[in-house]
Amino acid sequence: MNEQSRIAVEHVDSVPPPPRARVEDAQVTAGAETGTAEPRRRDYLDGFLAEKPATVPAGAPGGEIYDAVIAALKEIYDPEIPVNIYDLGLIYGVEVSDGGHTVVTMTLTTPHCPVAETMPGEVELRVGAVPGVGDVEVNLVWDPPWNPAQMSDEAKLELGML
Repeated sequence: MNEQSRIAVEHVDSVPPPPRARVEDAQVTAGAETGTAEPRRRDYLDGFLAEKPATVPAGAPGGEIYDAVIAALKEIYDPEIPVNIYDLGLIYGVEVSDGGHTVVTMTLTTPHCPVAETMPGEVELRVGAVPGVGDVEVNLVWDPPWNPAQMSDEAKLELGML
């Protein structure tokens, strides 16, 4: 072993803690390059904290009507599987227009599903009962075909798949 490959080892009993950053220690970047930086004021977050959150349209994800439609869909259960159709992954899309016109795109576990004739009608009735929803259109599609990977983690847990 040559002299260059040795690693120096130093044994210490303790190490002092590093200094803590404080707001009072920070400098405003404007003026820092000229040497005229001022200490940061403590109210630098006042504008940010006072700002109201952006309003979400009622029909957009996170909006009142959209969330109520999703809640209504979560009340519809597949008769053969004890999981609601939303968590089961049968709902491919929900669109709510400004006038309350709602389009639900959905599928079923198989085209030969025993509820193929009744499930879209139930979806239409339940979504149509949501306050603020006008016309409801249910599009039943088979492409892409449903598969168990589309289920939510809650549904997989309920069915013992997690």
